[in-house]
Amino acid sequence: MSMKIAVAIFHGAGTPEEDFAEKIILRISKKFNKNMRSRNAATNHLVFQPIHWSTVFEQEQAELWHRLKKSADLDYHRLRKFVIEFLADAVAYQPTKQPNQSYDKVHAFVATSFQRLREKAGPDAPLCVVSHSLGTVVANNYFYDLQFKQDNRGPETIKCTGDTPLEQCETLTLFYTTGSPLALWSLRFIDFGSPIQVPSSRIKRTYPELKGEWINFYDKDDVLAFPLKGINDTYDKAVTKDVAINAGGLFSSWNPLSHFHYDTNDKIAQTIAESLAKTWRTINR
Repeated sequence: MSMKIAVAIFHGAGTPEEDFAEKIILRISKKFNKNMRSRNAATNHLVFQPIHWSTVFEQEQAELWHRLKKSADLDYHRLRKFVIEFLADAVAYQPTKQPNQSYDKVHAFVATSFQRLREKAGPDAPLCVVSHSLGTVVANNYFYDLQFKQDNRGPETIKCTGDTPLEQCETLTLFYTTGSPLALWSLRFIDFGSPIQVPSSRIKRTYPELKGEWINFYDKDDVLAFPLKGINDTYDKAVTKDVAINAGGLFSSWNPLSHFHYDTNDKIAQTIAESLAKTWRTINR
């Protein structure tokens, strides 16, 4: 029996529909099948797990938006709703010493999602992470705490995290950030902080021949997305490369609306599919 690859997908800011990952999963699967020369390759070799982390904030955000609309006559409702969701998520999602914190709740949700991946892909499956927007920050923080700052982890997160290599993210191999504002989060730290390790430093224990990558995709018209290699020397070494792409179509590729269309970009899907195929062949030699 061949080893499968676990693929976790983190959505961006706001509260998307439950099927938010459908487009990117379909695109990656089609290109993976083509690369593997099998129409069933993705079904047989990849295990996808969408991580709908914003459900932690959904009820409170809806209530806040309802109250604000009721209190004043506001213009640009759709844009305001996105701004509120983006800022509310970012503000609420901060580690604190208080019990029952949102940071812990979000990471506990992520840990539970990795449990599901372990059940379907196996405890030693290589881990690929595809993330967007604020989801790149959530994924990055989750891995950073496991790799470098265990005392940041809350009680709920610890309770939900298994001790298998996959759940400890020791098999993290491929990391893709799209439309990422992670550069802004680096302002919280001296000299703009330190990046996570991709692939995980412990991956060699299980797969000594496996090579990973961290590719950051950004659209120059997306005002929320930034390259990462230029943050400092450690990011320059940690991030494999920053890739400028053109996200969106006729009405969105040339303006900030491009932020919402990374999941339909063929270059991103092709890059991910090729690396998944290469990884699968390496672990199944």
